[in-house]
Amino acid sequence: MADQRKCENDSVPALRFEGFSDPWEQRKLGELYKPVYEKNDLSFETDKIISVAAMRFNPEAVVSDREYLRTYNVMRVGDIAFEGHSNKEFSHGRFVENVIGDGIVSHIFIVFRPNTSYDLWYWKYAINNERLMRSALVRSTKASTMMHDLVTNDFLSESIPVPSLPEQHKIGALFAKLDSLITLHQRKVDKLKTVKQSLLEKMFPREGESVPEIRFEGFTDPWEQRKLGELYKPVYEKNDLSFETDKIISVAAMRFNPEAVVSDREYLRTYNVMRVGDIAFEGHSNKEFSHGRFVENVIGDGIVSHIFIVFRPNTSYDLWYWKYAINNERLMRSALVRSTKASTMMHDLVTNDFLSESIPVPSLPEQHKIGALFAKLDSLITLHQRELEILKNLKQACLEKMFV
Repeated sequence: MADQRKCENDSVPALRFEGFSDPWEQRKLGELYKPVYEKNDLSFETDKIISVAAMRFNPEAVVSDREYLRTYNVMRVGDIAFEGHSNKEFSHGRFVENVIGDGIVSHIFIVFRPNTSYDLWYWKYAINNERLMRSALVRSTKASTMMHDLVTNDFLSESIPVPSLPEQHKIGALFAKLDSLITLHQRKVDKLKTVKQSLLEKMFPREGESVPEIRFEGFTDPWEQRKLGELYKPVYEKNDLSFETDKIISVAAMRFNPEAVVSDREYLRTYNVMRVGDIAFEGHSNKEFSHGRFVENVIGDGIVSHIFIVFRPNTSYDLWYWKYAINNERLMRSALVRSTKASTMMHDLVTNDFLSESIPVPSLPEQHKIGALFAKLDSLITLHQRELEILKNLKQACLEKMFV
């Protein structure tokens, strides 16, 4: 690709494929698209109803009378429709192109069909591009209740810069490839998360049981019921200013939070030291953790607010096993139900009650196996998430630089 500055007339993008240097041509949208009013003759059933906002078929759509489907407008591949809800990304609504297949849309949508030769994938990204379309939509939409309405004649009289068909093919193919890679990595992330969730449910015993549903080969002994007071002890190690603000730990996220503001350095003495392997209770409840949850420190020695009681391991343990065990709602729920009490917006831990509770614990060799498996899964999830973010950032940069 060749990188170049924009011309004064803004008809050349900042980033182009080699071999393309001509300015993009200003074209009226009325030359590129025409409104069509092709009604459904019942060739299309409910399974071909298109959600314009999501650009997907929506077979769950409910139509009480099949005859009502005749009011729907046919939207064929390459057609575009205006979706008027504004948000931070699209201040005046947006157009969406049909790339999924012929179908039907509600009669509230006006469908526009291409008038000229075009590249399907180029226009998917161009017509939906706030950078390219904003000025035209500012002048051809009007705000109404909760959304923007398109004024068709005003829209068709607006002009946008358009590249040659060969350049459209190049740009469209690039973005289609990027989206394909993004989808691939997203599927890998989703699949790994599903596998992890399934194993979190099956590799820890159900309530009242001492053997998990799935185990590594060679392990058959029941897990031992151990009091949490045998496994952990509360510690009250105060910070002697060995730890500065860059070592303040966010317990909820289990990460260092150097952005934390402490007005007086001496106040850091009130913080509790939390070392690797220590756990602390985070009392906010949600759908996943109905009575709060424990979080283990796997990131490095640091400090936490004095509101957190820190518990330190009493016995030999596997760091990675306990990261997943102590944070596991399936394993810990009963103990937390009996050792927490609800307060404003969260749950408080009653330390003595917690330490008197028991949970099933595997042998240290089995801990090692389980911990290593989940650490590997998390590593793979993180790897694909990073690749996903790189691809998304690359796509966003190209969307900004490859359109005028």
